[in-house]
Amino acid sequence: MKRARLEEFRQAAYTHLSKAHDATFELTDAILLTRNVYSLADLSLSPVFRRKWPSIYEAIQDTKPDREKLMELYIKQIPTENAYCWQEIIQLGHAHDAVTLKERTIEHSSTAIAGNKPITIGQGYSTIAWIPEDSGSWALPLRHERITSWDNPIEKAVEQLKKVCESMSVRPISLWDSEYGCAPFVLKTASIKADILVRLRSNLCLWGAPPAYSGKGRPRKHGAQFKLNEPSTWGEVASVLEVNDPKLGRVKVSLWEDLHFRKAAARPMTLLRVERLDLDGNLRVLRPLWLAWAGEQMPPLDEVWRLYLRRFTIDHWYRFLKQRLHWTVPKFSTPEQCEHWSDLMPLITWELWLARDIVADHPLPWQKSIDKLTPGRVAQAMGGVFAAIGTPTSPPKPRGKSLGWTPGKARNRKIRYPIVKKTASKPRKEEQKSA
Repeated sequence: MKRARLEEFRQAAYTHLSKAHDATFELTDAILLTRNVYSLADLSLSPVFRRKWPSIYEAIQDTKPDREKLMELYIKQIPTENAYCWQEIIQLGHAHDAVTLKERTIEHSSTAIAGNKPITIGQGYSTIAWIPEDSGSWALPLRHERITSWDNPIEKAVEQLKKVCESMSVRPISLWDSEYGCAPFVLKTASIKADILVRLRSNLCLWGAPPAYSGKGRPRKHGAQFKLNEPSTWGEVASVLEVNDPKLGRVKVSLWEDLHFRKAAARPMTLLRVERLDLDGNLRVLRPLWLAWAGEQMPPLDEVWRLYLRRFTIDHWYRFLKQRLHWTVPKFSTPEQCEHWSDLMPLITWELWLARDIVADHPLPWQKSIDKLTPGRVAQAMGGVFAAIGTPTSPPKPRGKSLGWTPGKARNRKIRYPIVKKTASKPRKEEQKSA
């Protein structure tokens, strides 16, 4: 049953790769069987890639995976009785020296050297994923797309969430980082059938519900201020919970109701403050975790704060993407090639998820055996799976060697593109006309 499900998934995914689907699909198998590569051409040495090395570059150039159909295929694999949990994060495909690559932008990136600016040059990617387990490193992306130079992260996130929810039969819970804890994001997601649990920065200011209408003037939109970094403005707590977590120790969760951003008065939220305490009741971690819930019925207080901890699972997927699936190894010359290559990463991850129950652990000599397989461990055992289920691709049909570059034909130097600097420009004021 599980083997047939994997074969059905591979056959459907193969048909959604559009052009060059044979070489592209064999490329995904080669990625899974190759632990270390130094260039994209190294993948042609894998026994499952039956074509010559130029076919890899032609496949990336010609293929165009159908993101909508692939997303629907991924959603079909999600059990309807499972709890839904989505998350959004931005990661970078670094391109410091790719001067011939269009739309390189300045993006935020952490640095290990104190005092350095936390920026880099590259292309940002936005991912929305399903988290299938309460713990572990499995994150299954549904959409993994590049943020173009004319987009911003909030618009891309809203677009992705809307497309995913339109294909869902249930209302999901979505988890978001502090970059999305702002009024524009809360307003733009109001019409989407999804609950929002977002992290807030500790220097924000929220507003309470307005008092009753006095009968004079315009009704007030805002009540008292609620500054997250000033306890004197917090007001009365609606609910408090203290639990002893096996991993985090003593945790205190406080709840306030009916708060909103100043520019999003029509979108009320529930505010949570999560603190880690020591045995004496003092703060164990200096900065608490601020969360805001916007949506329908909120889960119990003991569950909702634990739910947000699952957001960090996608960090494991991005590390797996770079270290094992070789996402940042190729140096492409066009944004379209980067997108085609990146569209293969969710497909490969879902293959591993569907194969996890039909493979046995094959640890390397220096690795310990584990019962709950991670994506990396499943990838180590995929050779036996491919030998058993085969491939939906057609065998290659060699047609001889290409004539190559025409002798005497001039080679044009590739165009160098500048770095795109995104700025928030204010609209121009209209000039006053003289009387």
